[in-house]
Amino acid sequence: MRQIKQVSTKKELAAFIDFPHHLYEGDCNYVPELHIAQRDLLSPGKHPFHDHSQVQLFLAYENGEINGRIAAILNNNHNQFKNKKDGFFGFFDLVDDAGLAKQLLDEAAKWLKEKGANMMIGPVNPSTNEPCGLLVDGYNLPPVAMMPYNKPYYLPLIEKAGFSKSVDLLAYDLATATVDKRTLQLKQTLLKRLELKGITIRNINLKDFKNEVDRILEVYNAAWAENTGFVPMTEKEFKYLAKDLKMILDKDFCQLAEHNGKVIGFSLAIPDLNQVLIKIKRGRLLPIGIFKLLLGLKKINYVRVLALGVVEGYRKAGIEACFYSEIIEQAAAKKMKGGEASWILENNEMMNNGLKKLNATAYKRYRILEKAL
Repeated sequence: MRQIKQVSTKKELAAFIDFPHHLYEGDCNYVPELHIAQRDLLSPGKHPFHDHSQVQLFLAYENGEINGRIAAILNNNHNQFKNKKDGFFGFFDLVDDAGLAKQLLDEAAKWLKEKGANMMIGPVNPSTNEPCGLLVDGYNLPPVAMMPYNKPYYLPLIEKAGFSKSVDLLAYDLATATVDKRTLQLKQTLLKRLELKGITIRNINLKDFKNEVDRILEVYNAAWAENTGFVPMTEKEFKYLAKDLKMILDKDFCQLAEHNGKVIGFSLAIPDLNQVLIKIKRGRLLPIGIFKLLLGLKKINYVRVLALGVVEGYRKAGIEACFYSEIIEQAAAKKMKGGEASWILENNEMMNNGLKKLNATAYKRYRILEKAL
């Protein structure tokens, strides 16, 4: 007997978080999320996303065993910013069963329709500012830090339930060994040209971290404003993320561009923490996971370019090229094999062309799907 139930207790929340560990058991590319981080992300009062939006979790049971999960998400900030009535789904995992997929998606759709939504979009976990998209190409490697992973059968199941493509997101592999050296050689020329215009590029000042975060937030919400699916982060959301990232942040991989002292762009690459998390069973830091994490941090040989943007009016001046050049040079200096630039909208011609010029390879593809309610 199949039953889909709303998550309402701490025990059910723990089961919701743990279900993927059972589903992906034996999959060498699966990376467990840290349990404590997922618990806080999904708990009102813990994560600032819940200050403005609503999330309802569902678990599917078959003869008493969990065989699927989904979250229905009403992102009020998104709807206010876009002037829409969209609903979202995320945290979507299940066994290979088309009937179950439809039931889970229908249950989330029902909840969203009751909240006034007329469109259902996903997967997002729980927004485009967190891991989002359905992996549709590139199943042969584990995901990098803060990127999703799923079984190949998810796409046909979601499509059978009536969803169609909204947009694709690309991930590029940027290898230090094969990067186009001409761009790196142009860096000093570009920097001198920028300096003549009053534009300088520097590393983040970790001793002034609080104020640096304030400066970067303003740029982040301005530089990405026109991108498909973008939703501005609240100050609390951005500072929550910054606090987490500070623990693994390397100042050599975070740069700010300034024009006469005002920040106009920034880039951030983070160590691929998933190289360590993949070895931490069920995402538990205790009792021994914390030691694996601390020891593993020193062995990471790949980064993820998490954010790289410049505000309107300063683009195509060479700032983006300088950012990428610095990341590549630092990765090479630290004996890293390279990094992933993700995610990049498939219709972002400037970023896609820039990465291709660096000899980067689009090696993974993620999809956002949608369905009218």
